[in-house]
Order: sequence, then C-alpha cells, then structure tokens
Amino acid sequence: MKSQYRMIFAFIALLLTVSLACSGGSTPAPTSVPTSPPPPSSAPITQPTQELQQQPPPFVQNQQFFTEEFDAPLSDAWSILTVTDSDKADPEKVIVEPKNGKLVWDFESEYVYYYLFFEGFSYTDVKVEVRADNRGKNTNNVSLICRYDPEVGWYEFNITNGGLYNIYYAEVNSDGRIGYNFITNGGSKAIKQGKDINEYSITCSGNKLSLTINGKEVNTITEKKFALREGGVGMSVSSFDVLPIQIEMDWFKVSQP
Repeated sequence: MKSQYRMIFAFIALLLTVSLACSGGSTPAPTSVPTSPPPPSSAPITQPTQELQQQPPPFVQNQQFFTEEFDAPLSDAWSILTVTDSDKADPEKVIVEPKNGKLVWDFESEYVYYYLFFEGFSYTDVKVEVRADNRGKNTNNVSLICRYDPEVGWYEFNITNGGLYNIYYAEVNSDGRIGYNFITNGGSKAIKQGKDINEYSITCSGNKLSLTINGKEVNTITEKKFALREGGVGMSVSSFDVLPIQIEMDWFKVSQP
C-alpha cells in the first residue's frame, strides 16, 4: 500500500518538475523601448557679412593749364561770386550749370553779375580763352578774368554782343563790395553781333594786357596803375536792363601766353 502512495507521489512530483521547466524556458514578451528623437540637424553656419565701405572719390589733381569742356560738374577748385547793381536784382533767378557738354548761363533777373573763379592755381603770366554762343538778347557782358585775388581784386575784360568791350580793375573794398576802376574801352567789328558764336581771348603777361576777338588782336595796353602781379583766372556773364540773357559756353581754356 505504501508503495502505491510512493508511486503516486513520485508521478506528481515529476509533473511539477516538467511544468516548472517548461514555464522557466518561455521567452518574455518584448517590452516597447522608447525611441529617442533624432539629433537636431546642425544650424547653418552664418558667415559674417563684410560691410561694403564706400570708397572716397579719387583725388583729382588740378592741372595748371587745361581746357574745360563742361562734360561734368565743375570741381571744388571753382568758386562763385554774384554782384548786384539794382534793387530789382535777384541772383536766385540766375541758373548756371553744365548741360549737354556746354556751360549754360540763364538769367531771368536784371543787373546780376555772375562770376566763376578758378582758384586751383595762381598765375603770373597766363592766357584765357572761351567760346561763347549768345542765345538771348545782346545787352550782356561776357567776361574773362586774370590775376584774381579774393582780398584784392582782378583784371576784368568785358565784351558785349553789341560790338563793344572794356577793361576794368575790379577792386575788393574794405566792406567787401566791388568797385570797378576803368582802364580802357572801345568797339570792334570783330565781334559777331546778335545770336552768334564768338571766341574771346585775353593775355596777361607782365604789365601787358591784351584782348583778342575771333583771332584778331583788338587791343594791347600797358597797365602800371593797379599793377596786379598774379592770381587766379575766371569767367563771368552779366545782365542789365534787358531780358532774357542766355549764353552757352562750349569750352574754357587756360594756357601759357
């Protein structure tokens, strides 16, 4: 009897052993592993931008002798002076500017004397020339200047489209006003009157002052009273009691006499 119980007990023990062995070898269900986010993509590398520094305009060396053809605005070597001779004068109504390769002088005011002085060099002996086309009335002055000194004055050669000319010493007075001292005057058939083109030339050499119009020497004088020695050069146009005044200059030339 005892042997039967032992056999039953042994059989149950065997079943338990087999059952435990089977359960111990089973593969556990896989657990979900959290996925890590992808690494952030590297930000684009920003190259430092270089600031474009504006280069200063190239330095332009003033030439002692030159021909100005008015293809661009006048350089800083030029200065402006306006002189008025009447309460009616209004310099704001005068426009002087390079346009289409010409220097255009346009006056809508009476009694304005408009000067342009070249101060890039000081000259003792010099020749100054201009080619001027009269597009307005005859009552005007086209002027050439030598030995300009802003504190003293200058020699001024005036030519009208009416056939006359004169030469003055323009004096800078202590109050800054300009006084005109007569030197000489005259008339010349060499001047093309009306709406026409004239070429004017002056020479200041030693104490000799010369005026040439359209290739013809009109007058040469010896000037010892005011005896200016050296200075800048320039040009001018003046209006009087008749309007409009318009002059177009093709070129302005400075050379050795």
